[in-house]
Amino acid sequence: MKILIVTPHFYPENFRINDFAMEFQKKGHEITVLTAIPDYPEGKFYDGYGLFKKNREIYNGIKIYRAPLITRGSGSNIRLALNYTSFVIGGIFTSLFMMKNEFNIIFVFAPSPITVSIPAIFIKKIKKIPLCIWVLDLWPESVVSAGNLAKSTFVPKILNPVVKFIYNHSDRILVSSKGFIDSVKSKGVSKDKIEYFPQWAEPIFKPIESSEYHLGNIPKDSFKIMFAGNIGESQDFSSILEAAKQLKGDRDIQWIILGKGRREEWVKTKIKKYGLEECFHLLGSFPIKKMPEFYANADAMLFSLKDEYIFSITIPAKVQSYLACGKPILAMVNGEGGKVVVDAKAGFSCAAESPHELVQNILKMKTMRGKDLSEMGENARKYYDDNFERSYLFDKAENSFRTMCESF
Repeated sequence: MKILIVTPHFYPENFRINDFAMEFQKKGHEITVLTAIPDYPEGKFYDGYGLFKKNREIYNGIKIYRAPLITRGSGSNIRLALNYTSFVIGGIFTSLFMMKNEFNIIFVFAPSPITVSIPAIFIKKIKKIPLCIWVLDLWPESVVSAGNLAKSTFVPKILNPVVKFIYNHSDRILVSSKGFIDSVKSKGVSKDKIEYFPQWAEPIFKPIESSEYHLGNIPKDSFKIMFAGNIGESQDFSSILEAAKQLKGDRDIQWIILGKGRREEWVKTKIKKYGLEECFHLLGSFPIKKMPEFYANADAMLFSLKDEYIFSITIPAKVQSYLACGKPILAMVNGEGGKVVVDAKAGFSCAAESPHELVQNILKMKTMRGKDLSEMGENARKYYDDNFERSYLFDKAENSFRTMCESF
């Protein structure tokens, strides 16, 4: 098949769509990608890229077309709105230079915003080919939540027609969480058009014994809690820091944060204010290939999300990576994400925004160590293999694409 992938993020940015595209290329399919100039997460163009630089690229045999856009900048609401809108306009403009290419199907990777699908709809109408959208972030729910607009009726009133338009012009909608299904159906989409398609972890994520210690001066024999991912508003670092504050008298407990994000500077100020310099460590971002080595140095992996409805029906992408590496997990979330940890018997979960409960779970896990912790890790990997195994999911997507092409 000749597959066109439309995505706001692609290599050299680290997103799972990179793995998807490369694997389908290896399977013998011809892959073309329409994406943006890379600017995530720093909010500025990567070195070597720009409005008039490297707009066309070939990566591992994959043709890449990069659409011009306004960078995310500091990530303010206005700047993000400009970023999202400019990708739609830039994507449609760039697609005009792709019309001579032949495609059998369009696949949209839609982490956020869902409006990245609009250039794909434009291409679908002209090329008369099927369109499949993989929804990883619900709109307008996520916009309302991220913007603290829970009482606003204006935003949903504006965005709902846009979302309905996008869904109704797609031929299949894949959802990364079963909790998304009701929301998609409420937009007038028939259930037989919706398919559950969770995220996976790249092949490098597996249980390993670390060949070296990557955590610098952090004591090796301490109980090391590691968070990997975006340092943002949604991740509820207020509660994480409150838990660390409650435990700061126990120097045997160390917190390691891998990643960057909009709330990083705020977190740094709180570390100083709470006197957590000796136990709370921001190590920064690292290439994805380094992550399993870092995970191997941790005793437990942490994820958290704020107490918002949208997050209760979301499974963060990091969960699959944690499970795949066979690590015990501490979760502070409501709904789907915590259910995975409990069902897997891979760790402990507590309600969102409940630092005291997180503290209790940390202390409980810390006293376990040894065999019980190893068993949690083994349960994590088994649950991953049974529910999120990569090759099974890719075969499922491939069969789905073939069916769409044959029946269109």
